[in-house]
Amino acid sequence: MKQTFRKRGTDADRPGVRALLAGSVGNFIEWYEFGVYGYFATVIAARFFTPEGGSEAEALVRTYASFALAFFFRPVGAAVFGRLGDRIGRRPVLILVVSLMTGATTLIGLLPTYAAAGALAPWLLTFLRVVQGLSAGGEFGGAVAVMTESAPPGRRGLYGAWQSFTVALGLLGGAGVAAVVATALTESQVQSWGWRLPFLLAAPMGAGALWLRLRLDETPEFRRERASSGTLAAVRPPGREVAGAIALGAGRIMGWAAAGYTFLVVLPSYLQNTLDASFQQALIATVLANLGFAVTILPAGLLSDRIGRRPVMLTGAVLVVVLALPLLDLLQDTGTSAGVRGLAVFCAGAVVGLMAGPGPAMLAEMFPTTVRYTGLGLAYALSNAVFSGCAGLVITETVERTGNADIPAYYAAATCAVSVLALATVPAVAGAVRGEAG
Repeated sequence: MKQTFRKRGTDADRPGVRALLAGSVGNFIEWYEFGVYGYFATVIAARFFTPEGGSEAEALVRTYASFALAFFFRPVGAAVFGRLGDRIGRRPVLILVVSLMTGATTLIGLLPTYAAAGALAPWLLTFLRVVQGLSAGGEFGGAVAVMTESAPPGRRGLYGAWQSFTVALGLLGGAGVAAVVATALTESQVQSWGWRLPFLLAAPMGAGALWLRLRLDETPEFRRERASSGTLAAVRPPGREVAGAIALGAGRIMGWAAAGYTFLVVLPSYLQNTLDASFQQALIATVLANLGFAVTILPAGLLSDRIGRRPVMLTGAVLVVVLALPLLDLLQDTGTSAGVRGLAVFCAGAVVGLMAGPGPAMLAEMFPTTVRYTGLGLAYALSNAVFSGCAGLVITETVERTGNADIPAYYAAATCAVSVLALATVPAVAGAVRGEAG
């Protein structure tokens, strides 16, 4: 009787639950940091990219260029760490990438500013952003592989959705910490040293993530593949067919990548610089957008297990195409009440969640076990490098040059329109309980 009780009572020891926890915690830290960097973009611009005589707009563009650079190193990280993860296992590589991400994020909080180190300061920041980009590139493929390969039958969509859900939690965590810092400290304190605190918090979070990953078992699918082939070390590199699947996967999620960063990360700086909102107002709007994002992710992943990935993701992409401009118009209208504006940004996040929920499982199902870490990681990293990493830079620069405040809506809608075409190629029953396989 005692043994039965222990078996049923220790859910945290079940491999599937451990996989969810270990995979999720790394994603949380990664997106917490990227969110914090986006939320404090204007402060970082002033501290690192504004020498004497430089304009604020110019400094913000340089800050987003550093932001974009980290994303362009994600595909490199996805290729290097993904190949390693497909050969020696998911667990050791995930331990390595979370250690790199934690170390780089913590060091950003300790960097000297331009006033102290001159031109060396932005270069040091950029180097740490590159390290973050490399580790983040290796994070997604491994985390999703672990989650989906450990999922019970018919639950791959729900398990994969936890990756996106922890993205929302990480962005919300970053926004919450930023809001606390902005509220508890004066503006001069935030500008001087307060901005460092959210980055330094990565150290204890990373220690917890490392502990969880050290307790992680290798996935059942990987163990079966290694047992049947003897070793995965001799597996050939991905060929032309896999390269085509990577390109198609990137197209299927480009709308998710672009709209997600437009609505969830770039929004604070856009509201401050284009619509003259305060830092606190911009953070509140971002929190509401991320809450909407978080609310729909897990239900969308679960629904995709029942009716398939395609209808759920297509719904989200089409809604962004239709609603992006009207939602932005509501934010720009000075006569719009605070409640309606809050509802608008909440809805913007919610429609992105419809794509983000089934997205990880959809990508995982496009690749066999022997190249899954590499394949889905590269598809995600390439799409994010081009359409997420460049979102802040493209939007800020284009608005600055054209004076058109509707650019964020056009950007999100155009990328989602392309995703609609790519998503139409997803098999109708892909991911549904009756059709899940592989």
